[in-house]
Amino acid sequence: MDLEDLDVAVGNGSIDTVLLALTDMQGRLQGKRLHGRYFMDEVAGGGSEGCNYLLAVDVDMNTVDGYEMSSWSTGYGDFVMRPDFGTLRPVPWQPGTALVLADLFDTAGQPVPASPRQILRRQLDRLAAHGLTAYAGTELEFVLYRDSYEHAHAQGYRNLTPANQYNVDYSLLGTARVEPLLRRIRNDMYGAGLLPESAKGECNFGQHEIAFRYADALTAADHHVIYKNGAKEIAAQEGMALTFMAKPNEREGNSCHIHFSLRGEDDRSAMLGDGPAHLSVTGQRAIAGLLATMREFSLLFAPNINSYKRYQPGSFAPTALRWGVDNRTCALRIAGHGQGMRVENRVPGGDVNPYLAIAALVAGAVHGIESEMSLEEEFVGNAYRDETAARVPGTLREATELWAASEIAKTAFGAEVVAHYANMGRVELAAFDAAVTDWELRRGFERL
Repeated sequence: MDLEDLDVAVGNGSIDTVLLALTDMQGRLQGKRLHGRYFMDEVAGGGSEGCNYLLAVDVDMNTVDGYEMSSWSTGYGDFVMRPDFGTLRPVPWQPGTALVLADLFDTAGQPVPASPRQILRRQLDRLAAHGLTAYAGTELEFVLYRDSYEHAHAQGYRNLTPANQYNVDYSLLGTARVEPLLRRIRNDMYGAGLLPESAKGECNFGQHEIAFRYADALTAADHHVIYKNGAKEIAAQEGMALTFMAKPNEREGNSCHIHFSLRGEDDRSAMLGDGPAHLSVTGQRAIAGLLATMREFSLLFAPNINSYKRYQPGSFAPTALRWGVDNRTCALRIAGHGQGMRVENRVPGGDVNPYLAIAALVAGAVHGIESEMSLEEEFVGNAYRDETAARVPGTLREATELWAASEIAKTAFGAEVVAHYANMGRVELAAFDAAVTDWELRRGFERL
């Protein structure tokens, strides 16, 4: 849908509501529902204001200290949400509705550096200076429950009924039991301009994955957040609930494997060549850069306390920072062949902000290319048993400290962005440190 299409649809009444959405630090869509006519007359040309606290709150929308861009001392002012009409699309699961994503600018007209979409744009510009373009595809897993979100909340998110009572990984019989919902999500996303490829069951009870076709990096991130938000809305309409949290229970967690590749100015793979694993020099340097920056950039791949519960040996979530060809025990897996060859980053979970994670991949690749890094030998075997490899950070505290101290991050993202997201990590840690968990109550209420 383009702006002319929207104008016609608003004029004939088939669209009466336009969602103007930004992506916050947590990877969620925030914004406004605007009347269609008002959007066309007043917003399309210049955007709409929103409080800049949207990039300075915790997951509960509490205002918190430590953010330079937005605070009580600066009055919690506005930023401007300017629609990017390349993202304009209908929303099939909401009647009479269209959606457009926004880029954020301050009131002086300057881009907001800490905006996730702006962070990715900046890294793509750095990559373009090398004559390269990034492509990505994100594979989001979720666990589906037959409870509504309201019932799940009332239950404290405990004792819920998963949509499947056994492991339905690749099972056509098991996935058929929830196919009405999966089919609706696939078809509604297609109606919104995404290109769904497949749906399959996964290991956890009620766990599924819907995969979409890869795209240029910015479009892939846009599609990710639209799908994630839309899937929750569709599930809610069907009286069900699904979660993308990285580790909702003690079984297998929800991953978000990110497939990543680089193309040159001829629109052909810049990673394919005559080197090890059919990698070009550029491909080798890019992957070496990904490995070299993985620990320091982990906050962007795993942004929450719960994110780090996924990293368990033998769980299909990586612990060793190694690369291998079609080796799912490594953090980085070379997949595909020919022009379709790509690197799969298996570190992120379903709770990831795709703009930040893909920006971290681009920044890591640029670091490896600019530093002309050499790639270590391919790892063959079970990387979980490799005691010599660098490890994925084990906690959010470790990841936050690595990010805050990283000179590579400050060079790539800027000191302002590093400080902003380090504060995000510290805010999450402070909230968790103050909480009394069910685990503590079970162990200590009577017996201690």
